[in-house]
Amino acid sequence: MFTGLVEGKARVRKVEARGTGIRLTLEPGIPGFEAVPGQSIAVSGSCLSVAGIPGLLGELAFDLSAETLERTWFRALRAGMELNLERSLKLGDRLDGHLVSGHVDGTGVVLASRPSGDGGSWMEIEGPEGFERWLVEKGSVTVDGVSLTVVRPQGRRFGVALIPLTLQHTTLGSVSPGTPVNLEADAIGKWVERLLPVRTR
Repeated sequence: MFTGLVEGKARVRKVEARGTGIRLTLEPGIPGFEAVPGQSIAVSGSCLSVAGIPGLLGELAFDLSAETLERTWFRALRAGMELNLERSLKLGDRLDGHLVSGHVDGTGVVLASRPSGDGGSWMEIEGPEGFERWLVEKGSVTVDGVSLTVVRPQGRRFGVALIPLTLQHTTLGSVSPGTPVNLEADAIGKWVERLLPVRTR
């Protein structure tokens, strides 16, 4: 499990085709960021296992399956891009964001991004078909691994307010209209939906 509080950004060093998937090599630019093979890391919202530690100091390799590529925007990964990183929670850690599984529900697209006048920005996003059922005013949503609050949802569209720290610390500070983003709905909402009886009209 994760919280959606991104630890920092990593630069994509290499993307290699591996059968129906890819091997992704990242170069974290985060002081003190350490990981070991098998460890779970949320990479721009997608829970991935560290597959190896390449020869160059600090690099991390991940194997992405065809399912991961289908659910995320990672088919478009290229060397030089930046991705958000968060290591998994330890028992006893503070839960400062919200419960995030790292299981991406689908990709959305940024419709608009503009300064909010306080050093932050306002972003409007459209989710994939069916995502609207999990959008609740002032509820939680994960956008490329960042825990955010849903504002004024209308169908599949919703807004998020980004503070200056989020813009500086994550990749959301460089997105523009048309940029794809990985979306994960609040897990609690999905559990409640699953437990409720099917409603008929």
